[in-house]
Amino acid sequence: MLRPDLRVLVMSATLDTDPLARMLDNAPVITSEGRAFPVEVIYRPPPVRAGRPPRLADQVAAVIREALATDTGSLLVFLPGAGEIRQVERLIRDDLPAGANLAPLYGNLRSDEQDRAIQPAPDGQRKIVLATAIAETSLTIEGVRMVIDAGQARRAVFDANSGMTRLVTGRVSRAAAEQRKGRAGRVEPGVCYRLWRESDHQGLPAFTPPEILEADLAPLALELAQWGALKPTDLDWLDPPPTAHWNQAVELLQWLDLLNPDGTIADHGSNARALGIHPRLAHMVLKGRELGYPLTAARLAALLGERDLLGRGAGADITYRLQALDGAYRVPNPDRNRLDAIRRATTRLLPEPNTQDVDATLPAGRLLALAYPDRIGRRRPGDGNRYQLSNGRGARLADEDTLGQQPWIVAADLDGQAREAGIYLAAATDRATLEQDLAGHIESADEALWDDNRGTVVARRVTRLGAQVLDEKALPEPGPEHLIQGLITAVRNKGIDSLPWTEAVRQWQARVSMMGSLEADWPEVSEHALLTTVEQWLAPFLAGVRNWKGLQQINLMEALQSLLSWDQQQALKQALPTALEIPTGQQVRLDYTTENGPVLAAKLQALFGWTDSPRLASGRIPVVIHLLSPAQRPLAVTADLASFWREVYPEVRKEMRGRYPKHPWPEDPMTAEARMGTKKSGR
Repeated sequence: MLRPDLRVLVMSATLDTDPLARMLDNAPVITSEGRAFPVEVIYRPPPVRAGRPPRLADQVAAVIREALATDTGSLLVFLPGAGEIRQVERLIRDDLPAGANLAPLYGNLRSDEQDRAIQPAPDGQRKIVLATAIAETSLTIEGVRMVIDAGQARRAVFDANSGMTRLVTGRVSRAAAEQRKGRAGRVEPGVCYRLWRESDHQGLPAFTPPEILEADLAPLALELAQWGALKPTDLDWLDPPPTAHWNQAVELLQWLDLLNPDGTIADHGSNARALGIHPRLAHMVLKGRELGYPLTAARLAALLGERDLLGRGAGADITYRLQALDGAYRVPNPDRNRLDAIRRATTRLLPEPNTQDVDATLPAGRLLALAYPDRIGRRRPGDGNRYQLSNGRGARLADEDTLGQQPWIVAADLDGQAREAGIYLAAATDRATLEQDLAGHIESADEALWDDNRGTVVARRVTRLGAQVLDEKALPEPGPEHLIQGLITAVRNKGIDSLPWTEAVRQWQARVSMMGSLEADWPEVSEHALLTTVEQWLAPFLAGVRNWKGLQQINLMEALQSLLSWDQQQALKQALPTALEIPTGQQVRLDYTTENGPVLAAKLQALFGWTDSPRLASGRIPVVIHLLSPAQRPLAVTADLASFWREVYPEVRKEMRGRYPKHPWPEDPMTAEARMGTKKSGR
C-alpha cells in the first residue's frame, strides 16, 4: 500500500455501489437519503395523433403550461441540449403568466446568464429554468418545486475509428431520472412530470453507461504510462476500457511522440503530462515553444479548453478567437468571465510570464496541425466547403463560412458524425508548412489498385500524410507483388461472392463451419471472416494471375483448404463426409448448406431396412432425412427414422400405395429389401 494511513470515501448520488464494493474487498456501503420532501410523480407520455407523436419541444411546452396553471413555485425543465432549449423558449415566451421568468441554463451560456438561472426568483415571482443535464447533479437551483423531465440526455461518445467525439441523444437512466425528480423536493413537497409512460419506466437502463466505455482514453493512457502501467491488464477495473479505444489512444500518443514504440512514456510525454491538459494540446504547446510561438500555442490550448468564445455565428476560423483575446476582433457583449478564464489558462501555459512570439503572424493552422495531424483537411475539388481529412473521413464547413475557400485547413472541433462531420473550429494551413513540420509522418509507397473499367491492376507511387494523398504517380507495368495486391483489393471491393464459388465449395464451407461449432481451433469461414483474411489464404494462389478473367480460373477449393492443417482435412472427411451409402448400396450426397442440415434426400423405398437415422461426427450430428415419393416429391422429413417407420409410415403407405401401385409399400419397412425401381425392375 502506498499510504496505509489513508482512508478513501467514495461518494456519488447515482453510482452503482455493488461492483465497487466488491472490488474494494467488500467495503461497507453507507446510504444516506438526506433531507428530502416527498415528490409526486405524474407521467405525461406524448399523445399520438395521425400516427405520430408530437415534437419533443411541443410536448414539453404543453406540459409547462399545464404545470404553471395547476401548481405553484419555480419550474426546472430537463431537455437534451441547447437546441431544444431554444425551441421551447420560443414556444412559451409569449404566453407566460404574470410573474414568470424564463432562464435557460446550458454550458455555452455566458456566466452571468448561468448565474441568473441558478439564483432564487425575486419575491412574488417564479422562474422557469430550461436546463440540460448540467442541472442534474452539478448545480443546486434555489426555489424549484416542480420538475419536468423530457427523459432524454445528450452525452459525448468517442469513436475510435475516427478519433473524434460525437454527441449522442438517448434515453436517461432510471438513476438519472430519480436524481432529476429529487430536484423538486429540496425545500418543500414537489411534483415531477415525466414525459413517458409509467409502464416504460422499468425499461430504462438502470444506470448511465460508465464514462470509460465512451471516452477519449488518450489522457488516461498517458497518465498510466507515467505510472508504468502500459496495458489495461496491468490494473483492476470496474469497467475495463474498450480495446479499440485503448489502442487508438496509444497510437495517437506514439504519433505525437509522447510514448515510445514500446509503450513507455517518453521525456516529451512526461513534459506534456505536467501541463495538465489534453495530450494533443500539450504536445502543441511544447512544440509551439520550440517553433517560437509559445504565446499563440498557449492561447490556442486555452481557447480549446473552454467552450467557444464567439459561438457558431462567428464562423469556424479560430484566428478570430485569437484576435478577440487581443481586442483586434470586436466581440459584441463579451463574456468577461470566460475571457478572464482563457487569459488565466494562457498565463499558466506560458514558460515564463509575458513571453511573446517571434512575430505576429498568429500561425494557428501550423500549430493546430501539430495537435490534430489526423484532422488535416484538403478541400475536395469543385465541391464547395467539403474536405477530405487525413484520418480518411469527410468533413464540411458551413456553406457561408469563408474559411471554405482555403485549400488546406486543420479541424480542431467537429461534431463527429460518421458520414460527414461538421467543422466547428478550424484554421487554414498550407502544404509546404505541413511537409516541413510533419515530415516524419509523410510516407511514400508503391500501391496497386484495381481498375474496374479495364479489369486489371494498375500501380502507382503514392505519398501520404495519414490517409491524405499528397502526390501520386503512375508506375510502369506492375510487378508480380503489385498484381497480387491489386487482385486482393479487387476481391475486397467486389466481395467474397465475386470469387468462383461452386456447389462443392459451398458444401465445404458449411462443413468446416459445423466442425468449428463442435471443436476448438477450427478456422472461421464465414464470408466476413474469409474477406478479412483473404490475403492470407488467396494470395499464394494468385501467382501468374494478371486480370479478373484469370482470377475466375483459380481452384477456389484448393485455396480455401489451405486454411486447414492436414490433420484437420482428414478429420473433416471422417467426421462430416460429403456422401453416405444407403441400403441400396448407392452413395447419396449430403447437403450441409440447408437449414438444420446436414440433409440426405432419397426415395423412401431406397431406405427400407434402415432402422435408425445415421449420425455424424461420432454421433454428435444427426442427419435429417428427406423421404421422397417415386416422383421425387417430399413425403416426410425426419431425424428419427425408426419413429417414422413406426408412427408415420402406415399413414403414408395407406395414401401412397394407390397412387404408386407399381412401387413396393411393405407393411414392415424395417425388414423389407431396399430398392430404387418398381416391383418388377427390382433394385
